Amino acid sequence: MDSPLQQFVIRPLFSFELGGYHLVFTNASLFMLLGVSTILALFLVGTRKKSLAPGGLQAALEMIHGFIADMMKDTIDSPEQKAFQPLIFSLFLFILFGNLFGLLPYAYTVTSQLVVTFALASLVFVIVTVVGFYRHGWHFFSYFLPKGIPIFLAPLLIVIEFLSYLSRPVSLSIRLFANMMAGHTMLKVFALFTILLGTTFGLSTLVLNTCLIGFEFMVAFLQAYVFSVLSCLYLRDAIHLH
Repeated sequence: MDSPLQQFVIRPLFSFELGGYHLVFTNASLFMLLGVSTILALFLVGTRKKSLAPGGLQAALEMIHGFIADMMKDTIDSPEQKAFQPLIFSLFLFILFGNLFGLLPYAYTVTSQLVVTFALASLVFVIVTVVGFYRHGWHFFSYFLPKGIPIFLAPLLIVIEFLSYLSRPVSLSIRLFANMMAGHTMLKVFALFTILLGTTFGLSTLVLNTCLIGFEFMVAFLQAYVFSVLSCLYLRDAIHLH
């Protein structure tokens, strides 16, 4: 019987040569490609016949778009927020579909891999830093010393603020990775209990497992939302400083 952690193993599907490099297409690559392809397909179909009285799919897409726009308005509160809306919208959908695809039987959860979540968090970190320097120049360093702080506390606070800033991609990536990995491991453990307990007591764990799957659907959306909200808060800090 497979270990609960066996579902997170990256397995090569096929390999090929490209430009002198040996590349391997894995199960993680497959589900990232499926997630992006599904998002593109939904938008191509949903926006094919634009209407003032939208159908079900177009209405759903507009609702998601409006949800992200309202979230950015509440967190960033700047006319410049529209420039970053495609970024936040894309991050939200990629993480959401990566989480949801992982709930399918025999599927792979790409957001359970730290390298994937860290890459997304690093992208946000780099963009936020570039925005901060582009908007404020060297004055951006004032972010690490809040106004009104006694001068004798400045050396300590600068170090704390700087380390806190550098830890953002780490905390942002680990939060998503740990929640998805822990949730799927828990589902696997209870699924094994259902099999081992048999028909006598297995029904109770089956009901519990069904409830846990519903809970994981909520977590899939919540983690995509949290990642997006924190990205918006980091952008707000880069735009407004303190």
